[in-house]
Amino acid sequence: MDKPHVRVYLDDHPQPLIDQELPTDVSLDTGSLEDGPHRLTIRAQDQNGREGVEEIPFQVHNGPGIVVSGLQPNSTRRGRVHFTVDAFSTDDPFDPRRAEARSSIPVWVWVMSLFVVAWAVWYATRMWDVPAEYSQTATYSTQPEATPR
Repeated sequence: MDKPHVRVYLDDHPQPLIDQELPTDVSLDTGSLEDGPHRLTIRAQDQNGREGVEEIPFQVHNGPGIVVSGLQPNSTRRGRVHFTVDAFSTDDPFDPRRAEARSSIPVWVWVMSLFVVAWAVWYATRMWDVPAEYSQTATYSTQPEATPR
């Protein structure tokens, strides 16, 4: 009987990254890989010679981050399309002008803002309309009360 071992392949390369006895630790440096989708294929063999296969797709993103404002994925557009592209890297020094993507204010923010303003106007007008039973109290009366001597 053989000892259990594992072979780990990257993408479609015929040579394994490792071919070792189990259990084993694996370290994969993605710095040398191209950004985009990749796949690890792990083939483990037990002491009886039976093989199990596991595939793990993953994404590599070592390059700068890209932000596109004004154009959504899979959107349908016609005519001239205007959009903004920005790129940033974790190696770049912090620049507050690039901390947020330049884009228009979302519609839901406008709707919520209008809702709050409308509520504030309604509330203020309700406060001007003092019920009759309270209109002569010290809080709402426009006549100064005589102070006892």
